[in-house]
Amino acid sequence: MNSYQEEYKRKLVTADEAVKVVKSGDWVAYSHFAMTPRVLDKALAARKNELFDVKVRGVCSVHPLQVALADPEQQHFIYNSGFFSGVERKLQDEGMAFHIPGLYVESPTNIRSGQNAPDVAMIVTTPMDERGFFNFSVSCSYERALCEMARTVIVEVNEKAPRCLGGFQESIHISEVDYIVEGNNEPLIEIPTHQPTEVDKKIAALIVEEIEDGACLQLGIGGLPNTIGKMLAESDLKDLGVHSEMLCNAFVELYEAGKITGARKTIDRFKMVYTFALGDARLYEFVHNNPACAIYPVDYTNNVNVIAQNDRQIAINNAIEIDLYGQVCSESVGTRQISGTGGQFDFTYGAFRSRGGKAFICLSSTKKVKDRTVSRIVPMITPGGIVTVPRTVVQYVVTEYGKVNLKGKTTWQRAEMLISIAHPDFREELIKQAEKMKIWTRTNKRLS
Repeated sequence: MNSYQEEYKRKLVTADEAVKVVKSGDWVAYSHFAMTPRVLDKALAARKNELFDVKVRGVCSVHPLQVALADPEQQHFIYNSGFFSGVERKLQDEGMAFHIPGLYVESPTNIRSGQNAPDVAMIVTTPMDERGFFNFSVSCSYERALCEMARTVIVEVNEKAPRCLGGFQESIHISEVDYIVEGNNEPLIEIPTHQPTEVDKKIAALIVEEIEDGACLQLGIGGLPNTIGKMLAESDLKDLGVHSEMLCNAFVELYEAGKITGARKTIDRFKMVYTFALGDARLYEFVHNNPACAIYPVDYTNNVNVIAQNDRQIAINNAIEIDLYGQVCSESVGTRQISGTGGQFDFTYGAFRSRGGKAFICLSSTKKVKDRTVSRIVPMITPGGIVTVPRTVVQYVVTEYGKVNLKGKTTWQRAEMLISIAHPDFREELIKQAEKMKIWTRTNKRLS
């Protein structure tokens, strides 16, 4: 038995034993996305009656949070998330979860400066390797920063977690770990691929025609990115690259179709760069020990200066609504938090600064609200809504009715361009509102 194995045995404890380090008033940080701790979360929730004012911080958990469910009145635990998943959104609706606003890229800096430093870090990892390292698997985000700043570091080992090659800061050594808990070893939760709608297909087609050989892609989750992936896989494009905060299923299809080589990237050539992966079992199998992929912390992947170094960087992101000034809301419906800012601002800004780069904000022209159809292009952001991307940063906006480039445009030009890609049923009313807002002139076209 080598020294690392001996140290492993000394530090191996049950989850119930490990969570005893948490004290009333502590901040506890969980690892993120598919790597949310489940065994430690359950054990911490079981200590409810012993603890008060424990703040738990997570990001986009795809698992039910036991600390929140065990204490709906928040007398013992307060759960907070930097980006809401569907699970966390439901908790918020019941008053059991709160949002932490911020730019994704700044998270490691905030933690290391002490602004969001945890007392205890609970991080899910792969099993320890022969050199004593635990890999953060499919979530590198800012796990390393959490571990550096925490008073106590607990790793929850999952034997089914894929090992994701770096990059850097993708692992922690056993000498830096205080306790080891062996988890339930369940496969990572799979996020189903959303089937594209006809609207998705129309929007995707408008974007695909803007992509050139050697372009570097950022895609998110959902029907639209996967539709774009399928279209690109069937196209004549070649030598595409990847620099994306998220690695999703679409990239696997593109890689296996021979479209992704990374040969024309300016930095990290031949590498698919990302900071977390979220998708199905095929994606998790793809990233495991794959030298074509490189996982980095988010202050690298989402750094606008890094993003801009790759020529022809393409950023494709979704929105909830956009107003006639060009302000984009992608994270809330009124005051109801839906997701978070994430990296949308980072990539929209960074892609535009890239030589030949393009940043797309995509949305269907309408949505259903109960039994009504409403426009997603609105005179002004819904009261209480969050501006995720300011009008000064937005470049392309795309709906199923077309795409417009708002860069350098006046307020009256923006209004006309955005109304031109709104659903026809809403254009006259939008024109009336634009006139009242004094962003419509007698030279504007009448849009039918």
